[in-house]
Amino acid sequence: MDPNCSSALNCSLCPQDSNLSVHTENPDLTPCFQNSLLAWVPCIYLWVALPCYLLYLRHHCRGYIILSHLSKLKTVLGVLLWCVSWADLFYSFHGLVHGRAPAPVFFVTPLVVGVTMLLATLLIQYERLQGVQSSGVLIIFWFLCVVCAIVPFRSKILLAKAEGEISDPFRFTTFYIHFALVLSALILACFREKPPFFSAKNVDPNPYPETSAGFLSRLFFWWFTKMAIYGYRHPLEEKDLWSLKEEDRSQMVVQQLLEAWRKQEKQTARHKASAAPGKNASGEDEVLLGAQPRPRKPSFLKALLATFGSSFLLSACFKLIQDLLSFINPQLLSILIRFISNPMAPSWWGFLVAGLMFLCSMMQSLILQHYYHYIFVTGLKFRTGIMGVIYRKALVITNSVKRASTVGEIVNLMSVDAQRFMDLAPFLNLLWSAPLQIILAIYFLWQNLGPSVLAGVAFMVLLIPLNGAVAVKMRAFQVKQMKLKDSRIKLMSEILNGIKVLKLYAWEPSFLKQVEGIRQGELQLLRTAAYLHTTTTFTWMCSPFLVTLITLWVYVYVDPNNVLDAEKAFVSVSLFNILRLPLNMLPQLISNLTQASVSLKRIQQFLSQEELDSQSVERKTISPGYAITIHSGTFTWAQDLPPTLHSLDIQVPKGALVAVVGPVGCGKSSLVSALLGEMEKLEGKVHMKGSVAYVPQQAWIQNCTLQENVLFGQDLNPKRYQQTLEACALLADLEMLPGGDQTEIGEKGINLSGGQRQRVSLARAVYSDADIFLLDDPLSAVDSHVAKHIFDHVIGPEGVLAGKTRVLVTHGISFLPQTDFIIVLADGQVSEMGPYPALLQRNDSFANFLCNYAPDEDQGHLEDSWTALEGAEDKEALLIEDTLSNHTDLTDNDPVTYVVQKQFMRQLSALSSDGEGQGRPVPRRHLGPSEKVQVTEAKADGALTQEEKAAIGTVELSVFWDYAKAVGLCTTLAICLLYVGQSAAAIGANVWLSAWTNDAMADSRQNNTSLRLGVYAALGILQGLLVMLAAMAMAAGGIQAARVLHQALLHNKIRSPQSFFDTTPSGRILNRFSKDIYVIDEVLAPVILMLLNSFFNAISTLVVIVASTPLFTVVILPLAVLYTLVQRFYAATSRQLKRLESVSRSPIYSHFSETVTGASVIRAYNRSRDFEIISDTKVDANQRSCYPYIISNRWLSIGVEFVGNCVVLFAALFAVIGRSSLNPGLVGLSVSYSLQVTFALNWMIRMMSDLESNIVAVERVKEYSKTETEAPWVVEGSRPPEGWPPLGEVEFRNYSARYRPGLDLVLRDLSLHVHGGEKVGIVGRTGAGKSSMTLCLFRILEAAKGEIRIDGLNVADIGLHDLRSQLTIIPQDPILFSGTLHMNLDPFGSYSEEDIWRALELSHLHTFVSSQPAGLDFQCSEGGENLRSGNEAQRQVGGPQLEIVGQRQLVCLARALLRKSRILVLDEATAAIDLETDNLIQATIRTQFDTCTVLTIAHRLNTIMDYTRVLVLDKGVVAEFDSPANLIAARGIFYGMARDAGLA
Repeated sequence: MDPNCSSALNCSLCPQDSNLSVHTENPDLTPCFQNSLLAWVPCIYLWVALPCYLLYLRHHCRGYIILSHLSKLKTVLGVLLWCVSWADLFYSFHGLVHGRAPAPVFFVTPLVVGVTMLLATLLIQYERLQGVQSSGVLIIFWFLCVVCAIVPFRSKILLAKAEGEISDPFRFTTFYIHFALVLSALILACFREKPPFFSAKNVDPNPYPETSAGFLSRLFFWWFTKMAIYGYRHPLEEKDLWSLKEEDRSQMVVQQLLEAWRKQEKQTARHKASAAPGKNASGEDEVLLGAQPRPRKPSFLKALLATFGSSFLLSACFKLIQDLLSFINPQLLSILIRFISNPMAPSWWGFLVAGLMFLCSMMQSLILQHYYHYIFVTGLKFRTGIMGVIYRKALVITNSVKRASTVGEIVNLMSVDAQRFMDLAPFLNLLWSAPLQIILAIYFLWQNLGPSVLAGVAFMVLLIPLNGAVAVKMRAFQVKQMKLKDSRIKLMSEILNGIKVLKLYAWEPSFLKQVEGIRQGELQLLRTAAYLHTTTTFTWMCSPFLVTLITLWVYVYVDPNNVLDAEKAFVSVSLFNILRLPLNMLPQLISNLTQASVSLKRIQQFLSQEELDSQSVERKTISPGYAITIHSGTFTWAQDLPPTLHSLDIQVPKGALVAVVGPVGCGKSSLVSALLGEMEKLEGKVHMKGSVAYVPQQAWIQNCTLQENVLFGQDLNPKRYQQTLEACALLADLEMLPGGDQTEIGEKGINLSGGQRQRVSLARAVYSDADIFLLDDPLSAVDSHVAKHIFDHVIGPEGVLAGKTRVLVTHGISFLPQTDFIIVLADGQVSEMGPYPALLQRNDSFANFLCNYAPDEDQGHLEDSWTALEGAEDKEALLIEDTLSNHTDLTDNDPVTYVVQKQFMRQLSALSSDGEGQGRPVPRRHLGPSEKVQVTEAKADGALTQEEKAAIGTVELSVFWDYAKAVGLCTTLAICLLYVGQSAAAIGANVWLSAWTNDAMADSRQNNTSLRLGVYAALGILQGLLVMLAAMAMAAGGIQAARVLHQALLHNKIRSPQSFFDTTPSGRILNRFSKDIYVIDEVLAPVILMLLNSFFNAISTLVVIVASTPLFTVVILPLAVLYTLVQRFYAATSRQLKRLESVSRSPIYSHFSETVTGASVIRAYNRSRDFEIISDTKVDANQRSCYPYIISNRWLSIGVEFVGNCVVLFAALFAVIGRSSLNPGLVGLSVSYSLQVTFALNWMIRMMSDLESNIVAVERVKEYSKTETEAPWVVEGSRPPEGWPPLGEVEFRNYSARYRPGLDLVLRDLSLHVHGGEKVGIVGRTGAGKSSMTLCLFRILEAAKGEIRIDGLNVADIGLHDLRSQLTIIPQDPILFSGTLHMNLDPFGSYSEEDIWRALELSHLHTFVSSQPAGLDFQCSEGGENLRSGNEAQRQVGGPQLEIVGQRQLVCLARALLRKSRILVLDEATAAIDLETDNLIQATIRTQFDTCTVLTIAHRLNTIMDYTRVLVLDKGVVAEFDSPANLIAARGIFYGMARDAGLA
């Protein structure tokens, strides 16, 4: 003990001997300092950290941990340490008693240390009770104890060696015991305890490892290593992913955001309410009020801040520490250069500085990675929350809102806009961090170079407005380009959904041209934006350099005495490099902010839209005895449309069966929608008591098993389930389906026929066992005999629903006598109401309606015709015969519940990974049961569409090669060479600077300043120019590649055979056109540029370091090995995680589209909440691959930055070791370069992985650009003669066909001859091959053997378009495309206006079209939503779709009349349209096509009874072929069908 200090308590303040501590080759600290401050540091830390830590533990209890051996051992060590401290204290007292007066520090230190050790021991136990498995607070405490004990550890040994004896054996012994115990405590603290007693680990098979990871493991992200190694050895699959933490699950995140948003809405409502009184002010006041601000809207931004603000604050703290740390290394560099310049300085100074540099870099790395971890997880929560909120909103928006926004837009909200917020998150803290870094850098630069820094700063300030202007311009381009992209995706979605119609009409070229037109505009915008972007690249690349140049130039010229030495130059360069980062990030921040602000507006606008009024239907009270009542109800589809239903007064008694009838467009479906609360109620009251089941006119089928479709979320009751299937005539179908009721039903019910879907939809209602059943024309989609069975067994007085309240909308007259009473609607009003007999006697509109539609049959005959069906064998036949006699073999038409919904759904489904837009005539053929069996061979368990598989393993080099070829090989080479040149120029400039700083040493003046500056400037500007040229070349190449790849994809898809579209959900194809093309357009080129940038940066750093300190080559190899290892593990795992992420993303949008399509059904059954949970689950499944992906990047960065920090350490170390041979300029050069290497190395791996993840887009686009195409459109050598076919003779010779290779034949050895001008009806049961036959005629299906000849010409020899353009089809579902009516009739503009008007007149559309102001330029909305049935032309758009189908069917008739080819194929669309329209069509065909050959696939036999011949198909072979009269006389299959229909 130093005698001078013995009386002072705080002996650390005694004069510090700098010769002892600093200016010596063997430094040491004074004993006073060691015994006081050094010993107290850990204690102070623990006492300061304790209050906050205890508070944290109180709020985060995870359940207690059972007392383990580890815990006991830790406690014993703590108690021993406490004992050692007390022993020291008692020893001091013992000395005092015996007359030796120890210094006060010997009392204070053991007391403080002892109490602290006791505290640490208690904390160990408290943590165990709170469930802490590994304590960071204690690990840091023990670590500080060990570090602070190392100095005395060395001192005491040195002192004993110097004196030759131990002066104080007791304290010497206790100190080393203390040291050993503290070291043991540190080692034990690194081990973690078992999980708490009631932890998730016990129930979760794959828990999130971070929650149970030890402190060090969490600090360095080691807990990810297991997955990295596993992912390297085996490709990761979904089952390998961890579960999410509770607080990251959708349910929690969405709930928090929703609450915050609701709060905003309430505040806005209050604000409006308080502002409302001013509304009734006088005119004078109004003028004053007019100047008031616009009404306040709820702010989504505030809701986001309220939800995620705390996470941001935490991340901001990390960012602040990291920013401050980044300025320490330049200061250390300054000390290092001074050390090299001073040969007298002790060597340990240099080693200390090198060690501190390494330590500081490591701290920086750790803090930065934790900052990124927080911020990216917050970004992910942003996305999750926004997606959840949008999903919930989509379930409740009104129909007018759905009409206003296309489906593509809504999916974009969920995919693109939510993603934008996620992308913005990492940049948000730059808003305050960038200015802070800039200010600090300028401050340190000022210290270094004085006021000349201002010149550089002024230059930077000047750049800001320039970049602002560019950003504004870029934003304008962005908005335009988004619009073009939306319209391109919308058009593509329509094309994919109507692909079959395009093929049948041979209209592909017209639509191809439209898409290419939009794409051309899109690429033009992209090109301009890319070139604009290169100018910013140039300014940002050159600005740090120009700033350095201007500053140095001013510094050297302002004062001749200013000497530029190595310290000033290189410390300034490293400070400018720090300055460069916030400046480089600012433009990115600005562009991300602008994009996010656009997205914010779009989301806010969507969330602020009107919602359906849940109170419009009163569910609690009702007049006794009634189930449904409407009092003077007036309803509309949207506030800006006239009412669809008005002045309704309806009372439905409990348990009654009510039929709703009336002509097309009278508002029958609207009435059902009004009862469900789907329409907007303008006045009146609606009461409906009890649970509701709803069968929409367009069956809504989910993509899940048939059983799940029927149960619809209810528990399985086997008896009730069996009964339901029997009643709905589904048992026969189950036998045919490959997996029975476990068969997966494709999206939109793709693998069921229309009738089967309708019966599944009905079964769902029956199984729900509700009180009220709203049945919107469920019998139209099924054949008459099936309709009879369903009526008898389900709906009618004897059916399973007897006793329940049933409202049945129907066109079927035969059921009316069995209903309790009938509501007759006309023009949206109730024209009559009452029981059947009463209405007949009135002889009013209802009686006329009956006479029109049942002229031949008196009422009695109507009823008798049913009794004919009662025979047992007929019943069996009827079920097998399934729904329609193949009502949806060719395509299926599904009128959707209402217009507005449809258009909305339409593009939605587009983006989902799915097939057709709901209700849009679906370009899918519907397989008959016999065919279905084979379809599913692919998956015997009954799945239809193959899962989209995530590719496995490395991306093949051929993909990179494909992209390089698309960019252009010369361009690719040029870009690489330009980058090599840029690196050379950059190294040259810095080596030149190094040489310049060494000039100063010759004499303390500098010569040739102008030459030095000139060369330095030239090299710098050259560097900028080369980068700009490279960026321009890349932009041009990127756009070229985008054009080439999109074109190849588009041309291939338009030419793909129909079978491709049957087995591939359209969402999957659309995903290629949207997401993957977006990546190729906008992501790949910048990623490649950044990769090249960081690659050449890293290489030039190594070149410079090796050149200045050759010794460095020794460590390059081990570091390179470590780097490569980390990279290999990371790349394999992260690539697979990225792929899993993209595969799990599609189902989110699929489900979203399905939900919006069936929103009315979901609401009717009151299942919105369940669907929200399903959506959350799908989002969580996607998040499960996002979280590990974020962690993998952190894990990688820690590894790579360790390598980078080692480069800094060795560059500094070798500089210290070789200081005798090095000049300060070289050391400055090498170390300042090494300080940048971490960033370059890190960025390089990140960009390599990004490139690999994103190049997958090229792989996916290429995959779909190389699929098999159909036969050529035109075969030049064999085109049919002009005017072919003259007669219209059709001959099938031994013709067989199958849908796809590997499936059974659908037509077998078909031979028949149809003479020119004959009218042939084609009938047969479902799956008989009727539609297949017409598909073969158009070569949608190609021959397996045999041939088809038309007028003697083999159709297989000519081009598809030559064939298809000479045939005409009126398909079952009337598909219209959005565009003018003119375009829908004549896309190639090959007919005159007179022709078109004549066709419209003949198709009974003339009145409607001429009443439209736009005439032929009348805009059809997508799917022809705004066309209604002919007799209602004057009524506004709006109501349910059924009322529209008729008119769209007439448009298809007009198309046929225009083309007027010799052969007409008519696929009757009976179910979708009413008798009136059907009669119109039949009459027109009889008159206008009297000389043509007409082939009709008939569903209503009465339409073909006057045909020349009837072809009866059975299982793909000709069963009967003769005139109708002969066939009936023969009493074969046709006779049976005619008898069923009451025609024989």
